[in-house]
Amino acid sequence: MRSFVCLLCLLLMGLVLFAQPQHPLTFLKKNEVTQLRKNIALYPLLNTSFQEVKNQVDKYVGKDVDVPFPKDAAGGYTHDKHKSNYTLMFNSGLLYNITGEAKYATLVKNMLFKYAKLNPTLGKHPQATSATPGHLFWQALNDANWMVYAGMAYDLIYEACLPKEKKIIEDGAFKPEVDYFIKDMPVWFDLLHNHAVWACAGVGMIGIATNNQEYIDLALYGSKKDKKSGFIAQMDHLFSADGYYTEGPYYLRYAILPYMLFATALQHKDPTLNIFAHRDSILHKALITCLQQTNTNGVFFPINDAIKDKDYTTNELVTAISISSTEYGIEDGLLTIAKKQNRVMLNSGGAAIAKEIAARNDISPYFPYKTIESVDGDSGTTAGVSILRNGKNENLSSLIFKYTTHGMSHGHFDKLNINLFDDGNEILTDYGSARFIGIEQKWGGRYLPENVAYAAQTIAHNTLVADETSHFKGDGEVGEKYHSEKLFSDVSNPEIQVVAAKEVNAYKDIRMQRNEYMLELPSGKKLLIDVFHAFSANKHQYDLPFQFNGQFIKASFPYQPNTQNLETLGKANGYQFLWKEASAKVKDTLAQFTFLNGKSYYTISSLIQDSAAIYFTRSGANDPNFNLRHEPALIIRKNGSNQTFVNVIEIHGKYDAVNEFSTDAYSSVKKINIIRNDDKMTIVEVVMAAQKIWIAQTNEDFNPDNLHYFSNDTLKFQWKGPYQVNVHKE
Repeated sequence: MRSFVCLLCLLLMGLVLFAQPQHPLTFLKKNEVTQLRKNIALYPLLNTSFQEVKNQVDKYVGKDVDVPFPKDAAGGYTHDKHKSNYTLMFNSGLLYNITGEAKYATLVKNMLFKYAKLNPTLGKHPQATSATPGHLFWQALNDANWMVYAGMAYDLIYEACLPKEKKIIEDGAFKPEVDYFIKDMPVWFDLLHNHAVWACAGVGMIGIATNNQEYIDLALYGSKKDKKSGFIAQMDHLFSADGYYTEGPYYLRYAILPYMLFATALQHKDPTLNIFAHRDSILHKALITCLQQTNTNGVFFPINDAIKDKDYTTNELVTAISISSTEYGIEDGLLTIAKKQNRVMLNSGGAAIAKEIAARNDISPYFPYKTIESVDGDSGTTAGVSILRNGKNENLSSLIFKYTTHGMSHGHFDKLNINLFDDGNEILTDYGSARFIGIEQKWGGRYLPENVAYAAQTIAHNTLVADETSHFKGDGEVGEKYHSEKLFSDVSNPEIQVVAAKEVNAYKDIRMQRNEYMLELPSGKKLLIDVFHAFSANKHQYDLPFQFNGQFIKASFPYQPNTQNLETLGKANGYQFLWKEASAKVKDTLAQFTFLNGKSYYTISSLIQDSAAIYFTRSGANDPNFNLRHEPALIIRKNGSNQTFVNVIEIHGKYDAVNEFSTDAYSSVKKINIIRNDDKMTIVEVVMAAQKIWIAQTNEDFNPDNLHYFSNDTLKFQWKGPYQVNVHKE
């Protein structure tokens, strides 16, 4: 009988052991490791990526790594040390699996033991300034970063830990952090927001690493496990169906990392979830959309609170591209970027990329940019952003027309805003965010007060401001309730691309409608024709800014420069930060302003009917700590009830500073006429040196099948649909 009982116990123990998942499970699976070792010796890019990681980690092997008590804000020693620590642990865990050398597992264990002592003692971070303070860091978001990487690191060395060591780490290092998120900050954990994406990924990653299904379920379905929040809800509601991320491409760049990392862990843990196929492969769409929303130099378009220095060589995109190549296959466009990144992740996707780069000599140096129109919001019914492009490679021009939702807590008050990039340069600019990330001396690396006071305000953008008041009176909670509406677009002809949108909620009694035409003329010249209506029953002051990047060359109108005494353009809503450097009064004219950027000239030609004021401004007023960049703008001011702004932005000429040659430096726009302008239609004539352009557009009826007519003594138009563009040589 005793022998039977012993045999039964052994069988049951075997079943339990068999049921336990085999680690690692998060970033790598054990069956990947053998092939990865072989590939490191075969493919140079994978080998150099491996050596880079090894060199970084080997500096700390056998040494006592500092795990300090937290005290500093972003950019301070303790902040940066905990940040580098979680990267070190993850990389050391990778090396343990690839090399099999116990010293790398020992390094991770020793660091996690220190965190197991530290974390239970922590409360609110001493430098916390937000409603969501962290323990290790000044904000909980950074704690979530730590959880994602520390969870993967633990999983990577799990089989090197004794049972008592596992208990110390799981109870000391991880449980206090998970409890803090779930029990103390469930509202934050359940948000639909990039912070909560990281939080869910952090809790879920620890759940997979520690075989804790409760943690995994909380991560997937929210603190109440009601599926109204959690990781799946984040995938369902923060992306539109085509992959646009509601906070903008800069924040998608940040959020794509926890999305991809946790999805990888889930795919390894439970392939039946089929997480990478969720919502028609939404993570793949998000990655491609994110990359399409970059400039030719890889910098993300500065929509909302964007740091303008971030580009697609950042670690988040290196990781996302390696994972995408594992799950969705190798793509030529991603190979282009991977080659520029010049490093890959140490996984099967990174190996596949390295193999392709080693084998092929036909990888294009240019990402395949194209015109894209993205909807915004999970339903994607009306709001969105259009990126109109013409030209190619280094001569690409990109017009960004933003008619999105507000963008949650990182949104700006910039309905119907435009930006222009050309020849790799930002021409019509967006300030992005006012923040020196990672620089402790500048407000602890946090967002500066000027971020809300100036960068997010409407006047800092290229869209209409009424009565020196920002859209929605600068109230983000109100702005979040509404979105702009796309009226129509046509991008079927690369030589004539058009998109129109309206905004009716930014001001209570003003309806704004903006039509953007991106034209490439037979001569190859590129034009943007911008028709901006403001309709109201009441009189208002309307300001239309053009934030430009370049050197002032010439203005066609006389202006009064303020060379001795400067005053601000206004007193509030961002106007208090603008120096009024020059001003002009203009009447019944074509006002033209030319500036130089790089090797090209750019001219803004503005139709002035009746009278208007024009201001040259520069940011930096009321800024004693010099937090703002000093950037110029041209602002056109009109007064009245209904007003229409017609502007032609012309890309022309070349300047060769080396050989001292300048060609086509003058604008070829000679005249702009409005032939008809009322509620039903607007017809604009642009007279150029070699041709005339007529634009006929409807302002109410956007049915693509309806016919429209116009005639006067000299012109006759008939067109189908909401617009018509005719170009005639003189």
